[in-house]
Amino acid sequence: MTVTTGRPKAVETVTAVQVNGVSKRYGRGPLVLDGIDLEASQGEFVSILGASGCGKSTLLSLVAGLEKTTAGTITTPAGRPSLMFQEAALYPWLTAGQNIGLALKLRGVPRQERAGEIERLLALVRLSGSADARPHELSGGMRQRVAMARALAQDARVLLMDEPFAALDAITRDALHDELVRLWSETGLTVVFVTHNVREAVRLGQRVVLLSSRPGRVLRSWDVAIDGPRRIESAAVANLSVEITDALRAEIARHAR
Repeated sequence: MTVTTGRPKAVETVTAVQVNGVSKRYGRGPLVLDGIDLEASQGEFVSILGASGCGKSTLLSLVAGLEKTTAGTITTPAGRPSLMFQEAALYPWLTAGQNIGLALKLRGVPRQERAGEIERLLALVRLSGSADARPHELSGGMRQRVAMARALAQDARVLLMDEPFAALDAITRDALHDELVRLWSETGLTVVFVTHNVREAVRLGQRVVLLSSRPGRVLRSWDVAIDGPRRIESAAVANLSVEITDALRAEIARHAR
């Protein structure tokens, strides 16, 4: 499937996430992050790359408010973000609809309105009719769609995604790339997407940010100036991916010395 929906342009004057001079260490251990400066504009899709252990997931946890910074500040003028993990993390004893309904309940949506909202969200992720299915009855891709619907149920304007498709096969992952771009285009969300897959970062993001090896620092960023629908195998995606991969390899080699 090829997405034909146009990618929205980021609104440069409206900041959704602002990270200033953020550092993080655990206890007396070494720094995990060191002086991170990062901004995401309203409606922007930012991909974050880096070698394993560079602090990508830690950065998302800090932005989500799940952990506290050691130094620096994080502000989210667009409101508290929602966070989607690599695993769907659905409650196995609840149906798909009930998993989404729990997020609506915690948000304060009245009981009488939840059923309609659950159906709307399932339709948005193209899972209409699956409200009564339990997680073990769904494929990995379908479970991640439910997880996306649950994240959207929080009505956040910023969606943080921590390698949400890493465990999926290539075909399912590609289909969910299309779905994510469609949802982003339709909703105007700000998305901060962590991945270790360079092509995935380029295929999805308007901007790709590369973190250094631990301690994580912003090493470099690229604007992804690729017009029209993208495919992970397209020449334009491949060409930029090679440039970014070379930078990532150089950083990994530098850290190994």
